[in-house]
Amino acid sequence: MSKIKVAVVGCGSIAKHRHILEYAWNSNVELVAFVDPVLERAEHYAQLHGGKAYSSYTEMLKQEKVDAVSVCTPNFLHAEVSIAAANAGAHVLVEKPMASTAEEAEAMIEAAKKNGVFLMVGHNQRLMPPHVKAKEILNSGKLGKVLTFRTSFGHPGPEGWSVDGRESWFFRKEEATMGAMGDLGVHKSDLIRWLLADEVAQVAAFVGTLHKEGTDVDDNATCLLRMKSGATGSLVASWTYYKGQDNSTVLWCENGVIKIDTDPNDQVIVELRDGTVERYKVGQIATNEKQTHSGVIDEFITSILEGKKPRISGEEGLRSLQVILAAFESEATGKIISL
Repeated sequence: MSKIKVAVVGCGSIAKHRHILEYAWNSNVELVAFVDPVLERAEHYAQLHGGKAYSSYTEMLKQEKVDAVSVCTPNFLHAEVSIAAANAGAHVLVEKPMASTAEEAEAMIEAAKKNGVFLMVGHNQRLMPPHVKAKEILNSGKLGKVLTFRTSFGHPGPEGWSVDGRESWFFRKEEATMGAMGDLGVHKSDLIRWLLADEVAQVAAFVGTLHKEGTDVDDNATCLLRMKSGATGSLVASWTYYKGQDNSTVLWCENGVIKIDTDPNDQVIVELRDGTVERYKVGQIATNEKQTHSGVIDEFITSILEGKKPRISGEEGLRSLQVILAAFESEATGKIISL
């Protein structure tokens, strides 16, 4: 069977550490084009993996007939590039947050539908082994209903991660549109929706810039969520965890508690009310420092090969985005926002 021809648009850190690497590892993929406004970056990957380098995605879509496109650009371009790729007949994998507004996200979903292509959002937390294990345990029913939860994602900020360091687009509102919430918070709104198989009904939030100087994007957010089931909990996103990064989730249930990524050795710990303790070593969650296989690319390519809509679809991405947008609205209005 012929290989899936893939173009990567945006050759910054997420492309470098995840997309390009994982496409290269997938035997069903041929990398045919790399796009970056800094042409040398695109040329670097073209030399490494074959294919052509472009400084413009519109030019690339004119010249190349690609089967799929990874959109790894700054946030403000996600919708524009995704829609153009779908209109060119390519399946689209877009980084999170999938868009800057709900309207953009809806337009992306519509473009994919209209052109008969798939749209997937790179919410990799669903695919990480500790979360897959936790989901399996929750699905078994042994813990009963989730009553309350806390989920958090914090690290020292994108300056250590982005190829442009402190000069990164992450800190420029016109390109990023949102800060820690778009970078980290949306991962957690997606995770909590998926783990609980439940939707967020209400959001109250404090979102602001506490410490990163010279930027107008948020570096911290603390949110309260009420789910449709009535379960309540907190969601925290931070770029100022200068010591003690955190990517943990704890769910308190009728029959006990499940702790994810709270222990350096056992990634999932279940403590039941009857005194039983179960500990699972299932492999770490990927971090910026320690990249592990995210599974996102394999999931995307498999969905194309099998002709099956991706599990992490545009619709799923939109629901997770709406939670984040509601948090900004809550901060702006001082009100609890209903979804």
